Amino acid sequence: MIDMNQEIIKTQIIEPPGEKGESGQRGPNGKVGKTGQAGPRGPNGLKGSKGNMGTTGEPCKSYYSAFSVGRKKALHSNDYYQTLVFDTELVNLYNHFNMFTGKFFCYVPGIYFFSLNVHTWNQKETYLHVMKNEQEMTILYAQPSDRSIMQSQSLMLQLKRDDEVWVRLYKGERENAIFSDDFDTYVTFSGYLIKAESEA
Repeated sequence: MIDMNQEIIKTQIIEPPGEKGESGQRGPNGKVGKTGQAGPRGPNGLKGSKGNMGTTGEPCKSYYSAFSVGRKKALHSNDYYQTLVFDTELVNLYNHFNMFTGKFFCYVPGIYFFSLNVHTWNQKETYLHVMKNEQEMTILYAQPSDRSIMQSQSLMLQLKRDDEVWVRLYKGERENAIFSDDFDTYVTFSGYLIKAESEA
């Protein structure tokens, strides 16, 4: 009898592999993976050749505006405000100060410095305003006195294009006057640009 526990060995016949089949269609792309960490910095490359010289740039533009005018004739107040007109041109760069109207016209917006100097008249009040357009900006005042004195006022103003700065004689209740003798210049009005608005 054949023992049932005896392993029956079957002989398998091994056949040679068949021919390689054709490639199938490409499957869809998979999901994009997470960005990996940056790698170490690579070595510096070789120094490049020197480039051509560029075109010459334009020089920085400078802005100027300045005037200084004087008056040799005395002036007395009337029943109305009077514009102080000047008869002596000391400096008038680019004619920004109008000698006929007595007004400085702003062509270059920016910050300006102005100064007004007058000689008072004995026993008469001296009362003037430095004006910006039609607005009183500051006053020059001296009370009546037995002695005439030199009186001054100065200020800085920020001006826009077309602004005007001028001096006005006030119409006071008392006689208001500035002194001069037709020979020497006792009254001066000066101004100049400190910094143009367009400058950085």
